[in-house]
Amino acid sequence: MSIVVDVLSGGVRGGTSILYAGVGETVSERAGVINLGTEGAMLAGALSAYMVASHTGNPWAGALAGAAAGGAISSVHAVLVVKRKANQFASGLAVLFLSLGLTSLFGSSYVGKTITPFTVWEVPLLGDLPFIGPILFQQDPLVYLSYLVVPLVWYVLFRTRAGLLVRTAGARSEALTVHGYSVARIRMGAVITGGFLAGLGGAHLSIAYTNSWFENMVAGRGFIAVALVIFASWSPLKVFGGAYLFGAALSLGPALQARGFEINQFALHVIPFVLTLVVLAVLGRRTISAAPAELKRVFENAPVDP
Repeated sequence: MSIVVDVLSGGVRGGTSILYAGVGETVSERAGVINLGTEGAMLAGALSAYMVASHTGNPWAGALAGAAAGGAISSVHAVLVVKRKANQFASGLAVLFLSLGLTSLFGSSYVGKTITPFTVWEVPLLGDLPFIGPILFQQDPLVYLSYLVVPLVWYVLFRTRAGLLVRTAGARSEALTVHGYSVARIRMGAVITGGFLAGLGGAHLSIAYTNSWFENMVAGRGFIAVALVIFASWSPLKVFGGAYLFGAALSLGPALQARGFEINQFALHVIPFVLTLVVLAVLGRRTISAAPAELKRVFENAPVDP
């Protein structure tokens, strides 16, 4: 396998957890709520998935548990921000540290435990295609599920009444109030849905990608997902490509090291975060101008309408 195929295939696998989190954060931000606790939702999802998979031997049960845990921890952020009018940035960070503490406490006994993880399943015929086959169709089931989740979320957001309500909550919340809709309920639903998807991303990380659990294993992927949503202009389809770009940056180091290149591993670990800063620096101002109106108020530190 060439290094290009190796890096791109690793990019799909490594980017899937970021993809789930990024799509979930897109839903939340479209409703006018930014969630810096996405990293915490991924952590909760990673540990819960690993715990359930270790006890049941069923990775699908683990994935559902991970998604539920991500939604549960994000509901704390939803209540604080939507119901109690807390600062969105402060609340998100508080949820992150809460999740970090809880997963460190309850996850210590699962370090080194073996589980039945998701395994690579090659799609018949498609997996044999040159170049494309190993990259897209020799992956685990959660990767294939993500191929469906992204267009589904796009369709719901931009082609259904429910999606219109979510987008209106982030663009002109007063219009919902005039027509008798509860802005608070819509925003809470969007934040919890985002946490559900972030938890699924964490589950992929622990029971499909690394097949292990260790403290703070998400290692900044949640923050990358939040940044990715911004320069993807709040579009699930653009998040798709961006997540794989960062996944490829994450997989570059192992691919080079496997071929005997002597490169400092710590320098390689920095690449995805440097890439994040560079893209934000280049596109930041332009993309912020395209943000939902209610989200702009958050960035400007102004109060958001209830």
